[in-house]
Amino acid sequence: MITSSVRSPHTKGDIEALENVQKKATKILPQFKNVKHEDRLRACKLLTLYFRHIRGDMIETLKIVTGMYDTVVSPNMTIS
Repeated sequence: MITSSVRSPHTKGDIEALENVQKKATKILPQFKNVKHEDRLRACKLLTLYFRHIRGDMIETLKIVTGMYDTVVSPNMTIS
């Protein structure tokens, strides 16, 4: 299985590259051009990359523990 570095970055370089994209995207808005990154995220109601990953891991763990996890990934896929 190939994991996308955008969806699930593992290297420090991939993480920094994604965070830089988010920083640049929020700086495009004229009212946020000279505002600190953390304040821009708060104003745009965005989460940090690190927080999103921790939250996603917690959601997946909850699904597994409570039996809510969808075990059928794809109708054409077989598990051997």
